[in-house]
Amino acid sequence: MRRLRTRVAGALLAVLALTVTACSSDSSPEGAPAAEAEAAADRVEPLADAPTPQLPVTVRSSDGRKVTVRDAERIVPLSGSLSEIVFTLGLGDRVVARDITATFAQAEKLPVVTRNHDVSAESVLSLKPDLVLAETTTGPDEAMDQIRDAGVPVLVVDPAKGLEDVGPRIGTVARALGVPAAGEELTKRSEDRIAAVRKDIPKKTDKPRVAFLYLRGTASVYLIGGKDSGATSLLEAAGAVDGGAESGLEKDFTTITTEALAKAAPDAILVMSKGLESVGGIDGLVKIPGVAQTPAGMERRVVSIEDGVLLNYGPRTDEVLKSLVDQLYGDTK
Repeated sequence: MRRLRTRVAGALLAVLALTVTACSSDSSPEGAPAAEAEAAADRVEPLADAPTPQLPVTVRSSDGRKVTVRDAERIVPLSGSLSEIVFTLGLGDRVVARDITATFAQAEKLPVVTRNHDVSAESVLSLKPDLVLAETTTGPDEAMDQIRDAGVPVLVVDPAKGLEDVGPRIGTVARALGVPAAGEELTKRSEDRIAAVRKDIPKKTDKPRVAFLYLRGTASVYLIGGKDSGATSLLEAAGAVDGGAESGLEKDFTTITTEALAKAAPDAILVMSKGLESVGGIDGLVKIPGVAQTPAGMERRVVSIEDGVLLNYGPRTDEVLKSLVDQLYGDTK
């Protein structure tokens, strides 16, 4: 739980690690929109022209270190979000390993260098990387120190908290890889696509209230997102209100109670697809105490988005936002 809470508040490493390890099935939960969302999220779309890194470069890591990157032939990104950026920049052929949270199709055949939630330094070093990309929550610290002590440059990237982080994270990775122009191109493409989706959002005076629930039925984990869950920015971009945050939940996640759900009063519930699956779909969701009594539960109004991309805030965030909008508003747009 420590890693889950820390990760979702910043980026998404532990949440997605739990996603993959707790729920191994790839089937979609009930409902066509969810199936379409998962299919859309299965691949990344690289830039048309793959850039050529201009190295060496020296960049500042978010942990305060200066990192000099001399080669980028063998890259190991240690989160699904960072893998997504590297592949979308057009440098996926240089990636030699993946974190367990990199679930998109182009990365699926790469060797996994994480065990449960932790990085295996031995696995990383066995692949002879010339650059490791990490999140601030990547760990354990001993493993990261072992990688650095072996002489491998490690760039730590600031966590993603909302839509405003899409461009800066892309830019940070692109500069470290010696392809700043490609980073600018991808940033513009990503931000333009997000803006296009937002233009199509219905203008409503009564904004729908949405509660973000983190569910892992296999581990008896049932949480409601609050102010720092990472979902607020996405929900607001979709023209909705984060019911958990609006009801006064200050923490990232709080155990679901009937009282908390009543205060959140959601018109719709946002979940990760495998989380919904883990509780038995919508039929199982409404059996969680308090859910059936909310407007969302009574209407069985659930928005389900694929785990590996929901809160990445990266090159595919426009797809996430579009899926959220389509499911949330349906034929009312």
